[in-house]
Amino acid sequence: TTLLYTIKFEQMTELVEEVALTGHKGQVWSVAWSPTSATLASAGQDKTIKLWRKEGSKWVCVTTLEGGNTRTIRQVAWSPCGNKIATASFDGTTSVWEYDPSSRLWDLATTLEGHENEVKSVSWSRDGDYLASCSRDKSVWVWEAMEEDDFECASVIQVHSQDVKRVVWHPTERLLLSASYDDTIKVYKEFGDDWECCDSLSGHSSTVWSVAFNETGDQFVSCSDDKTLKVWCREDPKSPKYVCKSSVCGYHTRSVYDVAWGRNGYVATACGDNSIRVFEHQGSVLLLSHVQQDAHSGDVNSVSWKDDLLASGGDDETVRIWRLKT
Repeated sequence: TTLLYTIKFEQMTELVEEVALTGHKGQVWSVAWSPTSATLASAGQDKTIKLWRKEGSKWVCVTTLEGGNTRTIRQVAWSPCGNKIATASFDGTTSVWEYDPSSRLWDLATTLEGHENEVKSVSWSRDGDYLASCSRDKSVWVWEAMEEDDFECASVIQVHSQDVKRVVWHPTERLLLSASYDDTIKVYKEFGDDWECCDSLSGHSSTVWSVAFNETGDQFVSCSDDKTLKVWCREDPKSPKYVCKSSVCGYHTRSVYDVAWGRNGYVATACGDNSIRVFEHQGSVLLLSHVQQDAHSGDVNSVSWKDDLLASGGDDETVRIWRLKT
């Protein structure tokens, strides 16, 4: 059975704004921390990727990557090694940038084409061997990394009936999730030389915007246009099947566009009501811990954790970095 709950709360944690970073011209659609350093990537409507780092006591933009895409960048994703960045763009392509340690510059390594229209999301597998992308064309593509920055299409999967909004890999296994405008989440795994959908998860009553795994991958949380979060749990470690254990209702007043599950055990959400909410995870339940109202002066589109730092990007053209105090 699914637990539905709305609980009154006292603020147990606090988000303190470290800095508001300006430089993007247009909506910031995506923020993502490097897995291997304290570098933050952001991307958006202006078709650029900006890399931010703290130098001394000041956060600065150390690099701007441009020319890889001709339309809005919807998402940016780091490879597990931290030396590659992939983009999902409305120009229908996925661009892959690679860091050259000898020149200390980022080079556009390759551009992956195949989707019929806007690419909405991109994600690297934990071992770095695969890249997944999804699109408004209703398909999910799995690309296999080959030698010399080349990628080969391993599978094209068309099981969603509408626009696919997000793809996310399991943190330790070759298991892939996708979230869609058709209100479902699909689960994929490798079968021989191909990738196939092995489960379809229903429960949301509107578009599923994003999903985020916990550190071990035995649970994930989904967020939706229906203003709810759902916590899904894996009952058998050998099975790819997840079951919805709880739904979080009544806290978000508009669509929840993104969700991030930190190693600190806290879940953060990006909402269309301009606010960020932080939930504490207990068992299969999320307890509201903090509401940062008017975190941005417009929709909050993306959130990303790095230890006790939370990055957010919004329609107000800014990237903000917050410190969680417990």
